[in-house]
Amino acid sequence: MRFPRSMSLRAPAGAAPSHAPDPRRRLLLSSLALLALSGCGPDAPKLHGMDLSGMPTGDFQLQDKTGQERRLADYRGHPILLFFGFTQCPDICPTALTRALEMKDLLGAEADKLRVLFITVDPERDTPEILSAYTEAFDPSFVGLRGSAEQTRAAAQSFKVFYQKVPTGSSYTMDHTALTYVIDAQGKLRLALRHAQTAAECVEDLRTVL
Repeated sequence: MRFPRSMSLRAPAGAAPSHAPDPRRRLLLSSLALLALSGCGPDAPKLHGMDLSGMPTGDFQLQDKTGQERRLADYRGHPILLFFGFTQCPDICPTALTRALEMKDLLGAEADKLRVLFITVDPERDTPEILSAYTEAFDPSFVGLRGSAEQTRAAAQSFKVFYQKVPTGSSYTMDHTALTYVIDAQGKLRLALRHAQTAAECVEDLRTVL
């Protein structure tokens, strides 16, 4: 079954889609623009993505498939790839998770400690069972996280992630930011990987900053 194409697919790589003016959306996009500029100093490493070293690290209070409460600190000691999406996403989300799997292959033994976290922005439809089946279909080690509407909103705002429901006939799809965030083993935000980056470019960035 093919789900409606998300409007975010027509946006530039790594950016939220364009809709009618929305003050909250403009604020989030402005924040992303500032993030993009954070790695532009003369001593900044050469990266394909955006260097976010020194920027505040977000957090979340969400549940895993067992219902256990999880926060970012629970994964301390592991480098993290963090992505916000939803299971009915037609292209962006499966592409991001497939790329994460390719990155693990390229990293080899270095990937043993890597954790891939997928936070749903559609908890209304993404039940724990659906979310875990989706993430584990890519790799059994990938972790799906979900929460209430309020917890989801707080997590997204913490990482300056934009998302919104878009009606599509009798159903809806979700527009959302298409960046993958990289957090180091000490729990510090280091990178935002652009959606258009290849797995090889992402691994090159990881090895540059981690």
